[in-house]
Amino acid sequence: MHEKDRHRVILSAVQDRSLVTVIDLCALTGASEATVRRDINTMDERKQLRRVRGGAEALTTAPFVGLAGRPFSVNETMNSAEKQAIAAAAVELCQDGEPIIINGGTTTFQMVHPLASRRMQVFTNSFPIAEHLLKNSRNTVMLSGGIIYREQNIILSPFDNDVTRNFYAKRMFMGAQGIGPLGLMEQDPLLIQAEQKLIGQAEELIVLVDSSKFANRSSLVLCPLDRIDTIITDDKIEDRTAAMLDAAGVTLIVVPSGAAQKDGVAALPA
Repeated sequence: MHEKDRHRVILSAVQDRSLVTVIDLCALTGASEATVRRDINTMDERKQLRRVRGGAEALTTAPFVGLAGRPFSVNETMNSAEKQAIAAAAVELCQDGEPIIINGGTTTFQMVHPLASRRMQVFTNSFPIAEHLLKNSRNTVMLSGGIIYREQNIILSPFDNDVTRNFYAKRMFMGAQGIGPLGLMEQDPLLIQAEQKLIGQAEELIVLVDSSKFANRSSLVLCPLDRIDTIITDDKIEDRTAAMLDAAGVTLIVVPSGAAQKDGVAALPA
């Protein structure tokens, strides 16, 4: 495929889906990753699209029915080593046989690997988490009901009488778009509505976020800081952020950046 033809295909895909990964564009064009990345750089310079980590996004987003935020396939490429370490520390808090909730997200997804040797009762709204645990573990898995959002690989329900209300959890593990003095932040109202229901079913709320999330902000607050029991993050967290969490009574667990093992994990109790 000639360069001009590849550019047409890339532009068409980006306009249709708003954000497309390099892997997807390689499949569409039949070109190598290196070629696609060069095409994206060229089109970014020409202001035809915007280059992002792992792919490209449209300069203007066409209205569509979906959730705000980047797709799962793009988010999972970001800070992957930190996410693995954070997830490993999260699983260390679990005891076999406990009922837990794992909310859909790329950091919480990394919990599936250390959970492979456990026997938990897991409630999740994430297709990737449920599928992996079913195939690679002996955990009992329950999925929530609702509408499937393909880009984020999650199931959300706007209704109050779904199966969520029938599950009790010792702990809920979740990620976040951002964290600030006002609390946990997300971008989409439907996502917030669904997550608030899940939070209400758990005794403890444990938030898994890499340190970059403390710089992110959104216009919607999911819950205040004092509702969070524990935050697990990497050692790039700033001292002033740690002090903010301590003042709110949040237990902070810090893992070494890039370390996916439990060795060296430090807990900073509130």
